[in-house]
Amino acid sequence: MSALDTSVVGAARARLRLTQRRMRENNARFGAWFNRIMPKGLFARSLIIIVTPVVILQSVLAFVFMERHYNTVTRRLSAAVSQDITAVTQLAVAFPTVEDQERIKRIAQITMGLTVDFLPGERLPPPGPKPFFSTLDSAFTGELAKRLHRPFWTDTVGNSNLIEVRVQMDDMVLRVFARRSQAYLSNSHIFLLWMVGTALVLMAVAILFLRNQIKPIEALADAAIAFGKGRDVAGFRPRGAREVRGAALAFLEMKRRIERQIEQRTTMLAGVSHDMRTILTRFKLELALLGDSADTEALRKDVDDLQSMLEAYLAFAREDVAEAPAMADMARLIEEARVNAERQGAKVSASYSGDPMVMVRVDAFRRCLANLVGNAGRHASRIEISGTRDERWLTIAVDDDGPGIAPELREDVFRPFFRLDEARNQDAGGSGLGLTIARDAARAHGGDVILGESALGGLRAAIRIPV
Repeated sequence: MSALDTSVVGAARARLRLTQRRMRENNARFGAWFNRIMPKGLFARSLIIIVTPVVILQSVLAFVFMERHYNTVTRRLSAAVSQDITAVTQLAVAFPTVEDQERIKRIAQITMGLTVDFLPGERLPPPGPKPFFSTLDSAFTGELAKRLHRPFWTDTVGNSNLIEVRVQMDDMVLRVFARRSQAYLSNSHIFLLWMVGTALVLMAVAILFLRNQIKPIEALADAAIAFGKGRDVAGFRPRGAREVRGAALAFLEMKRRIERQIEQRTTMLAGVSHDMRTILTRFKLELALLGDSADTEALRKDVDDLQSMLEAYLAFAREDVAEAPAMADMARLIEEARVNAERQGAKVSASYSGDPMVMVRVDAFRRCLANLVGNAGRHASRIEISGTRDERWLTIAVDDDGPGIAPELREDVFRPFFRLDEARNQDAGGSGLGLTIARDAARAHGGDVILGESALGGLRAAIRIPV
């Protein structure tokens, strides 16, 4: 292959690749636009799936009816009437006397159903406005023009029940009235109304049926959301189609297994807590009997640290999942957190906006907020607690002026027992579980704890849960 052939082939391949890339980009843009305009709900999408074929089928039937049946029958009827009018015109030309005209009137009335008048000395009126869309006018006028080789004037819209035709004769005008039903398929609207009516009935049935089918799915989703927030779902029961019932039964079985595991773990933790607290109490009594000394003071501090760490471990393991949700006053909880932080020597301000009453596990949420405020108080001198609630979310932000946490470590600090080299969450008696417990409590409510930059220069810890 020569160099010229190679360059031509290379250019053709490059154009092909460019065309393919443009087609992919166009397809991607079309797909994005289509996804943007399509409804997101299952009910709306299912309704479109059902209604679209019905609408297309009805449209095709209407087109076939109008094109093949309605127009054809109208043209044939118009041709028949135009032939009758042509015959009357030819009779009037062949028999011009007054007596013959009276006979022509009777013949036209009896045999053709036409009303004929002879208007001596008149001329055709000026052409009137044509209807914008009229199969009758176009078909009837065309058939008359093919058969009647004389000037004529028609009115198909003046009287709704009659068609008027005027034919110019030598010294007079022949006026003919025909019933509209003779040249026009007058009952076509019945077919169209039947099609529209059946389509509306089908759509109504589809909407009712789909609504009943969607309700069990919505109930299942609400039950899952409520269970994820720790709320009661006792009123939920499987309903709907077989597949939806299967999903609901699977959800209930999963819920029972989780509740059974929680109950077993709660029982175990209660036993462990009781036994270990008993031993710690014995340690404290024995230290009290030994009296005060430098050695016993160090032992007392170790016992206190051990007890606080034990409480943190048990709180982390327990997650307060057995606590029942209840309505809580968020403004009051924030004020409690502010007072407790000020007792530790920090400068704290608090604010809240929106409806304060929110359904939460009160003790778990109080511990979550206390951990975030306490973590800020250990490393900052100024703290701001702000809460807001809108229609969907409750957000409580804890800002401080401390050293903050590097962005690349903000997810790591939520890992159990994780410690920074110069950690915010590391103190003499700390367990490294404060932020972990806070995030677990928030996630048990269906939300999360997010760390970020604070306007005070330190760290912002924000609790965000759905309401």
